[in-house]
This record gives sequence, C-alpha cells and structure tokens, in this order.
Amino acid sequence: MWKKEFKEELKKFLKDEQFIFQAKMSEHTTFKIGGAADVLIFPSNFEEVEKIFKLIEKFKIPCTVLGKGSNVLVLDNGIRGAVVKFTEEFFGSVRAEGNRIIAGAGASLKSVSEFAAEHSLTGMEFAVGIPGSIGGAVFMNAGAYDGEMKNIVENVKAVSPDGKLMNFGRENLNLGYRKSIFQENNYAICEVELNLTAGNKIDIKNKMADFTERRESKQPLELPSAGSTFKRPKGYFAGTLIDKTGLKGLRVGGAMVSEKHAGFVVNVGGATAKDVLNLIEEVRKRVCEVHGVTLNPEVRIIGE
Repeated sequence: MWKKEFKEELKKFLKDEQFIFQAKMSEHTTFKIGGAADVLIFPSNFEEVEKIFKLIEKFKIPCTVLGKGSNVLVLDNGIRGAVVKFTEEFFGSVRAEGNRIIAGAGASLKSVSEFAAEHSLTGMEFAVGIPGSIGGAVFMNAGAYDGEMKNIVENVKAVSPDGKLMNFGRENLNLGYRKSIFQENNYAICEVELNLTAGNKIDIKNKMADFTERRESKQPLELPSAGSTFKRPKGYFAGTLIDKTGLKGLRVGGAMVSEKHAGFVVNVGGATAKDVLNLIEEVRKRVCEVHGVTLNPEVRIIGE
C-alpha cells in the first residue's frame, strides 16, 4: 500500500501537524459534510508545495487542492489520494508593497480585506464577507456586490502538477463568471498579488461595514453551508426563482433550503452529501417546471 511509504516521505520535510491520514473532511469544510480523505496535507511554503506535488506524482496518486473548503461538497465516501489544503494557519501571510498586496493562498478574504483597509487601499471591500480563502477566490473568480477578483488580481504564483513553480500574469488567468484557468490546468495557487487603489480609510471601512451588515441580515451565516448553492442564471437570481417556487424550508434529511435566503442549502444537523445532492436535484426540477429555467450548482462536488 502506498500510504506507509508516502507517510515516511512526508515526514522528511513536514511537521507531524502538517498531515493527517484518514482525515474527516466534515471537519475541514464549511458545509461540515464529507467522508475521509486518504491523506490531508497542509503546506507552509512554496518549497513544501513543490516537494508534495513531486511526491504525489512519484506515487501516482490522485490529488485535490482546497482552500478554506467553503465552496465544496465532499461526497460521503470521502476523497481518494491526497488533499492539499492551503490554510490561514500555515499559508496565510499578507504583506503590502505600495498599492499592492501579496497574500498566501490560505489567507481568508476577510483578513485580506481588513488588511487592505488598514493600509487605506480600496478595491477589496466586496470580498469582506465571502467565506473563502484568497486562493479559492481566484480559482472561482469570486465576486459579490460591486466587485470580483478579476478586477484586482495582478499576478498568481502556482505550482504545476509535476512540482514546478510558475507565474501567471492577469492576462493568462482566463477569469470569467466563476471560472479561471486553474479549473482547467490543475495548478495549485500558492500566492496572489492584488493591484489596489489608494483610498480613504474611513470610507473603505464604512463600505465594508455596509456590505457585512447586508450579508449578515440576509444570509444564513448561523448554519453550515457552502455559500451560494447555484450559479446565477442569465437574467435571473437563483434565490428569487427558488423563493418564488415556494421552496424555502424544503428539506431532505439534514439538508434544507434556507428559510432566510433561498439561494443557500444549509446543513441543519447531520446532513449527508446524498441529502444535499437529492435536495439540489429536487430544487432544480421544481424551478424548471415552474419557470422553465435550469439552475446549475456553483458548489464544487468532489470525492466519491
């Protein structure tokens, strides 16, 4: 079995707290759902990422890359192979160089937004309430209110599946609605450089406070979820369509369409991935019957 040898190799350059075998993914995702990953690894610098990917290639095992685990549904049988997770603890450094901010992939959008505000830099306010990491935000080209990552990302450092560090300038990122080049090339985002604009600290903080209040009043932040469940269909809002179909509170097992915001499926306790998938399917079917609009999940579904 590859696991024993793989563990010995990891021990040569990682601390014990940087990897977990048979890691329950329900403990490492915001949905609090998912079976075990064969091995979960937390790199802390570029060199470790390169070594981890070279090792994964050497052992020919599948690899999944995660940020905060906020936009994913891990299936009930877990994830085979290695999961490389960029966390705030190990890969979350943030620094400023003039109007630019350089952040490790694991840094949360909230902490990067607050860091930008402290340095009187504007352009990042929209992201203050998005519950993900900066790496995940680039991967999905996350957006909210008046902004999206596409408008502020200048450069991304990422490691290829065979362990080589590469630079991607903004023109090579293929950023579109909830998509980026990294969904196609399987590179792991390690560091993100943002190009912001000098602004007024008080105005920036006021804008962030406004967005935070709007989000907290409308979204079910008190329950585990993966954020917005569906992509926005052209010309509509997913949540409005679901609400108009009368589906708030619709439940399958421990999964429920939020009564606060119909665009969210929440875990009201003990939900399985199967519950969530069945609920998503039922919502899609009913919305299509009533409105003739097909909803597509925004949540990444991973594992087996």
